[in-house]
Amino acid sequence: MATAAQKITLSSSRDIPFNKLVLSQSNVRRVKAGVSVDELAESIARRGLIQSLHVRPVLDADGVETGMFEVPAGGRRYRALELLAKQKRLARTTPVPCVVGDAASGILVDEVSLVENIERAPLHPLDQFRAFQAMRDKGMTEEAIAAAFFVGVNVVKQRLRLAAAAPSLLEVYAEDGMTLEQLMAFTVSEDHARQEQVWEAIRDSWQNEPWQIRRMLTETTVRASDKRALFVGSDVYEAAGGIVLRDLFQSDDGGWLQDVSLLDRLVAEKLRTEADQIGTEGWKWVEASLSAPYGVSHGMREIVGTPLDMTKEEQATRAGLQAELDRLTEQYEDADELPDEIDQRLGEIEAALEALDNRPMHYDPAEIAIAGVFVTIDSDGSLICDRGYVRPEDEAAIASDDDGNETGEAGLSEPSLAQAIRPVVVTMGGQPVPAEEEEDDGIKPLPERLVTELTAHRTLALRDAVAQNPRIAMTALLHKLVSDAFHHRAMSGVLEAQVRHIFFPAQAEELGDSMSVKSVDERNEHWKSRIPADDTALWDWLTGLDEENRLALLAHCVSYGVNALYERPNPYSGSGVSEYGLQLRFDQADRLARETGLDMVQVGWRPTVGNYLGRVTKTRILEAVREGAGERAAQLIDHMKKGDMAKEAERLLADSGWLPEPLRLADPDGVSGADLVDQDEGEATLPAFLTDEGDDEEPGESEDEEFTSIAAE
Repeated sequence: MATAAQKITLSSSRDIPFNKLVLSQSNVRRVKAGVSVDELAESIARRGLIQSLHVRPVLDADGVETGMFEVPAGGRRYRALELLAKQKRLARTTPVPCVVGDAASGILVDEVSLVENIERAPLHPLDQFRAFQAMRDKGMTEEAIAAAFFVGVNVVKQRLRLAAAAPSLLEVYAEDGMTLEQLMAFTVSEDHARQEQVWEAIRDSWQNEPWQIRRMLTETTVRASDKRALFVGSDVYEAAGGIVLRDLFQSDDGGWLQDVSLLDRLVAEKLRTEADQIGTEGWKWVEASLSAPYGVSHGMREIVGTPLDMTKEEQATRAGLQAELDRLTEQYEDADELPDEIDQRLGEIEAALEALDNRPMHYDPAEIAIAGVFVTIDSDGSLICDRGYVRPEDEAAIASDDDGNETGEAGLSEPSLAQAIRPVVVTMGGQPVPAEEEEDDGIKPLPERLVTELTAHRTLALRDAVAQNPRIAMTALLHKLVSDAFHHRAMSGVLEAQVRHIFFPAQAEELGDSMSVKSVDERNEHWKSRIPADDTALWDWLTGLDEENRLALLAHCVSYGVNALYERPNPYSGSGVSEYGLQLRFDQADRLARETGLDMVQVGWRPTVGNYLGRVTKTRILEAVREGAGERAAQLIDHMKKGDMAKEAERLLADSGWLPEPLRLADPDGVSGADLVDQDEGEATLPAFLTDEGDDEEPGESEDEEFTSIAAE
């Protein structure tokens, strides 16, 4: 016969005046380490008593209740209430919610007190993080949350940052799949997708330490201690819209700068400003870069300057600093450790003395006129200026002048003219950085990189057009072979008819998404999937192709050799292309475009801020709008700032069919003086967009000034 389970009876609850309660001597909590009664009292004052006290009636010697109750469980709460009563913030007769145990129970009071403390399940940290986040979402400030829970604001920021980690990572942490230290490391980045990628990469790896997580999350960033960041300043970077990743859980040395391209642009702008300032001293050239390559001054002569004498004020300042340094050094000579303020002051004095002792140098103006300056950035972000280097070609020019020969550079000895023609060249990663455009400048030559990018568009479109016209591709190949055979342009023997795949040294970002790229790639994949890998099999396969497919494959292969790219002519070396060779390239490109019927508008090129309008002067923007949308449209935007003007011009020219000079088709009947500019006798002519001559020349401008403009671009 089954026995009925005994029913459990729970203790009753009632409100008992505080002055009827006493702390039980059997309460097991005696050590107060880590326990703050003050904070608990403030919490009760703010929120009230959230949890009742457990009490038992106090009996007299005869076992009769005395009306008093002892508190075996809830000692901290009792002490907090007692503190509030002493502070007159709580009346001693205030009713306190209590659970009243049976005085005659066989369960010891000690057991009740111990169980109440050890069976308490601590809150999972993630629950606290999410609770802070919920309060923040409901309008509480970080400061208010910190005040409510008696913690520092930085602690609240840390908890909120942890709660903002990727949800999938929080679930892993909740299931004890990662440590709190690992979760902390993930908060360096706010990119959830990247956080998840890193976790997938390291979750089953032995190399999953927090430092490894931080390294992977910041591998494409720049540390705030990097010389570029120190040179520009994190505040300037953030003011320009840059984001700084910070680690709230350990020292991060200023964090990580996320937008590297923005940082490099700010560095280039500041370097150019500094270089321009140094250029006003009269140097022939100023070359600025992040760091000077080893041996950059090899073969140059370094001119010697004389240090400028100190003024009386500087001498007095130096004497005072030296006296203070001697006094402090003597005073603390026997000290084992310097006080912080004394150590800081000594450092300031030494730095000031060093600055005074490193005197500016005075150079002969005649030597300044032929010398230049290297400007770089030191590891601490300070500017390094190495002045006074003379290039061999400048030495030769001066030597020719001394012999009485005409060099075309005689004007260099005149400071005013020398100053007018000196370019300031700023390089970043070995590449020149374009100078800032003036607001009211005229029609300057297009920047070389922009011309290269535009001609890359045209080259790719020409490849596609040639590949779709086998007859023209065959003619082009035969033209190449006949030229080699009859004009002796080929330098190697036996035939070696070769089509070399030309790659683009500079290209716009949108080139990869153009219609021409997609067409060329699709055609290449079509042939690639059919062509045998074995050489013998390939010959047999080619032999078996019908005439149409043979011509189509020939056209595709020939198209990869099309090169309509602009590159700087190099008449002084066997490498590169001469001006004649560049013009020949452009002429043949125009012929291919006419024969294939290539139209850059039809293949999808449109002027945008990124590929043209944001890269040229305001004058050229207005010229483009005037040509493509009319004079009235140009008048509507001529008052705007350059950035807004470029954006509006993009909209106005979207469907106009306007093309910049490098993408236009030349006149098939020949070239006019407006299109080409005469060079020295015996040399070919170049398009106007590559020279100054097409601009409206200001009175008094010289050839040297025009050349400087090209170099500065």
